[in-house]
Amino acid sequence: MSALIEATSPHTMNTYGRLPIALSHGQGCRVWDINGKVYLDALAGIAVNTLGHNHPELVPALQDQIGKIIHSCNYYHVPDQERLAAKLVALSGMTNVFFCCTGLEANEAAIKLARKYGHDKGIEKPEIVVYEKAFHGRSIATLSATGNTKIQQGFGPLLEGFIRVPTNDIEALKKATLGNPNVVAVFFETIQGEGGVNPMHMDYLRDVRQLCDQQDWLMMIDEVQCGMGRTGKWFAHQWAGIQADVMPLAKGLGSGVPIAAVVAGPKAAHIFQPGNHGTTFGGNPLAMRAGVETIRIIEQDGLLDNAGRVGAHLRQRIEKGLAGVAGLKEIRGQGLMIGVELNMPCGALTQRAVDAGLLISVTADSVIRLVPPLIMTLAEADEVADILLPLIHQFLAEQA
Repeated sequence: MSALIEATSPHTMNTYGRLPIALSHGQGCRVWDINGKVYLDALAGIAVNTLGHNHPELVPALQDQIGKIIHSCNYYHVPDQERLAAKLVALSGMTNVFFCCTGLEANEAAIKLARKYGHDKGIEKPEIVVYEKAFHGRSIATLSATGNTKIQQGFGPLLEGFIRVPTNDIEALKKATLGNPNVVAVFFETIQGEGGVNPMHMDYLRDVRQLCDQQDWLMMIDEVQCGMGRTGKWFAHQWAGIQADVMPLAKGLGSGVPIAAVVAGPKAAHIFQPGNHGTTFGGNPLAMRAGVETIRIIEQDGLLDNAGRVGAHLRQRIEKGLAGVAGLKEIRGQGLMIGVELNMPCGALTQRAVDAGLLISVTADSVIRLVPPLIMTLAEADEVADILLPLIHQFLAEQA
């Protein structure tokens, strides 16, 4: 194939600021482009490729499923839906699951759940608390819940019914909701992904859980990006020892196959009844097999412990390599979800990293995001640091 990849295509909508490479195949934590250049993957399709690429157990399982049945509609029972739902219930301590295809859909379903929860209690105009810098998707409802004015521009009027508060400030949350009988839920990411890898503090999470219990609100925790073992626990909020009422999942649940889920606890599990919600592709046999196998392999190979161990090592390498460097603002995150914030926009580093054989992203303009496959080894983490640190030093030196 030609070495030249056009920056834009005449036939696809110009919705992505793409880098000028096209990937052809992968193995483990490495991918190759159509010209044969190899890259170390520290992005995992944006926290999607949990098991890396061409996993020796996942691929045959998916091939087996494709040879049996890929899709059947939800008029019929899908046995792996029940298997995957039972596993997610066991891992979360919650009770029931709805399957869909994307994180946006899961978050949209969570918003619908919260609104119907309110209506069922006689609240005519339910309101949901959301957060500054949040990202929940790009549909009109999830865009309205998102805290990014840049991506909201041009799509108004946005949906009403959201109250926005700052993160990690329980008094601000109490003040914003004081005396408001229409509040039905608090909706947040345990670690904001697109917003810049911003973690909620553990004490804050426990305070919000207590407040939701006191006020009879739903605690809805978006684990789309930070869930499925990425932080070293199945779901990032479990570090705080709490449980959600509603938990949207997606990304890493199927190791690359489109899949999402809304897991609900007793307070929300039976709000939806037949006809209230649905999806064509959600819960299809291929996606369910991908979810079942992904969880099985995570457990079998100890990938939660691996994410914690390798993530801590990578973060230590970065902290040591950038200690005292002017231009570094903060290093945040947990496990294999790490954000390195500089004090200036640094989007140029994505191309520089590609040139050096490393896949990363920059989010919130100035935060280098690392979300590699959970199979990453200590040696590969060292390789990430060995490539990335000089790039950051050079970039900051040029801006000085």
